[in-house]
Amino acid sequence: MPVSRLPPFSCFDGYRLVASGTAEIAALALKQLRADNAGGPLLVFDNATGRTRDFDTRGSDAQLLARVAEGYPTAVEADAEAIVEDAPAAPRGRGRPKLGVVAREVTLLPRHWTWLAEQPGGASVVLRRLVEAAGRTGAQKDRQRRDAERAYHFLQTIAGDLPGFEEAIRMLFAHDRAGLETALQRWPEHVREHALRLAFDVPPDRTDD
Repeated sequence: MPVSRLPPFSCFDGYRLVASGTAEIAALALKQLRADNAGGPLLVFDNATGRTRDFDTRGSDAQLLARVAEGYPTAVEADAEAIVEDAPAAPRGRGRPKLGVVAREVTLLPRHWTWLAEQPGGASVVLRRLVEAAGRTGAQKDRQRRDAERAYHFLQTIAGDLPGFEEAIRMLFAHDRAGLETALQRWPEHVREHALRLAFDVPPDRTDD
């Protein structure tokens, strides 16, 4: 799965993006805005979901950072947990274990075996290729759905009263980037750019690769 280019959190003062970065950066920005009696609404968004997160900003910066560290594990810790969870629980069986290949039974109709036998590389190579292609297609659809949903949560919270909201949401769930850019053209700049980043996981002036 591609690594997101987005920072984990973003802090907004009304329609203005104030800070993007770690939970610590967003929490400190929120604390400063509250101290300055900023106009708001003051919102911190979790960019993985598009939903808002609140921080208890009372006390000193050190106290705030201690609470954030307790509530939000660092990226290193999260990666370590993922590695442990992904580790194989038992030794591999038959196949080519050094390559991670495992032999298991596959049941197909006679015409399927006939077709596979006619393909270059043999049945195993063809089946692996088909499975990988299907996995990539499914992963892309899952990513599009995830990105559209988080952009929707963000827009629903911050831009539900802006003109053309319904059209923007329609373009969003159609995964139509050009249509969404047109629908958002007259919206506040930071809202428009952040929505596009959430929807497509790339800066608005770049294309996905």
